[in-house]
Amino acid sequence: MSTGKRIAYFLGLPILLILVWWAATLGSTNFYVPTPGKLVETFWRVWISNRFFTDFMPSIIRLFIGLAATIVLGVVLGVLIGSFRWLRSLFEPLLEFFRAVPPPVLVPLLMLLIGINDQMKIVVIISGAIWPVLLNTVEGVRAVDQVLSDTSRTYRITGMARLRYLVLPGASPQIMTGVRQCLSIGLILMVISEMFGSSAGLGFTIVLFQRAFAVPEMWSGIAVLGLVGIGLSAIFQLVERRVLRWYHGLREVQRDN
Repeated sequence: MSTGKRIAYFLGLPILLILVWWAATLGSTNFYVPTPGKLVETFWRVWISNRFFTDFMPSIIRLFIGLAATIVLGVVLGVLIGSFRWLRSLFEPLLEFFRAVPPPVLVPLLMLLIGINDQMKIVVIISGAIWPVLLNTVEGVRAVDQVLSDTSRTYRITGMARLRYLVLPGASPQIMTGVRQCLSIGLILMVISEMFGSSAGLGFTIVLFQRAFAVPEMWSGIAVLGLVGIGLSAIFQLVERRVLRWYHGLREVQRDN
């Protein structure tokens, strides 16, 4: 697909939805649904100001720290659990138990154990976003081609060499699937963690606007979250294209044949 066509697909639906929104709110005096022009004006006034540094940047920093820790912990633990059958049997009931617990339920408990601070908010992100990465890594390690595994064992490729050249490349498609899922979960938990006992951040600011009936300002905060989600998706696609270049190339060859 050409670059121009890709951009057209990317921008086509959002532009269409904005036009529909503009037409539906034309001449409207509904207090709860601002017009696109009003939202743009409010967005610029609210977020291109001190709030960018006091609310937006701290939230983004916590989000990226939480996601980075989530990916590292998820991959490391997933490789360990997926590589040893006895370890998988030992931890499987515990993993199923914690995976079934909704992460927002843990927020009050983490507030008591850690306190209301940045560490608590980062732990909230990790506690909920780690499961897609961890479980997909376990399944990816278990699904490594048995013929390749036997061949590496025959040639005595063990330790870090086996991990680097066999296990991680073989499991990388499923690892990246887990990473994609954890990005949206991490964003949601970032907002939730800032709604409890916080005095700054995107989640706190949106709730503050909602309680003050500052509806256009509240919508502008929601728009910021949507833009952050688009940014995360774009970054992920760039990284995935580089990490899985060999995988996509192989699929194209198989499709052509």
